[in-house]
Amino acid sequence: MDEGIGRVGEIFPDLPVQEVVLTRLLLLVGGNLLGELERDLKPHGLNESDFRTLMMIYSRGSATPTELCDYAQQGATNMTRIANALVKAGLITRATSAEDRRRVVLSITTAGKRLVRKILPPLFPNVHGAFASLTANDKRTLDRLLRQIAVNIDSLTQPDSRP
Repeated sequence: MDEGIGRVGEIFPDLPVQEVVLTRLLLLVGGNLLGELERDLKPHGLNESDFRTLMMIYSRGSATPTELCDYAQQGATNMTRIANALVKAGLITRATSAEDRRRVVLSITTAGKRLVRKILPPLFPNVHGAFASLTANDKRTLDRLLRQIAVNIDSLTQPDSRP
């Protein structure tokens, strides 16, 4: 990887080599973690976006589709597909808000809570293993740096607010 990026850097002298290497590493690590999670979820009939949505509802008890789109970084069409699948599986319910009949509220069911309690504990060893060689200080530093990168990326994707 380093050699290949270095060769491209020779062709394109302005290539930010270190940042490209870091980006590639983040993508490799993220892809591997995602692949492991997807394999663990498949027997339960879920994919990562379904599970992430279910976990958001689990942690809150209920949420609106709009809130879930924001939290899950999913479009409305995909969130509708995810919600439909989770409703069909009996893991969440869809109801009209008591405060505003125009709003839809998605709530976790007893079966949804039971499934989360079944799925989560077996995931813990892999999560621990992925970070096993890092000290507590390394983890805090990595957390801080990844959050900084996330903020930087968010600022790149925001519409230009200058006049």
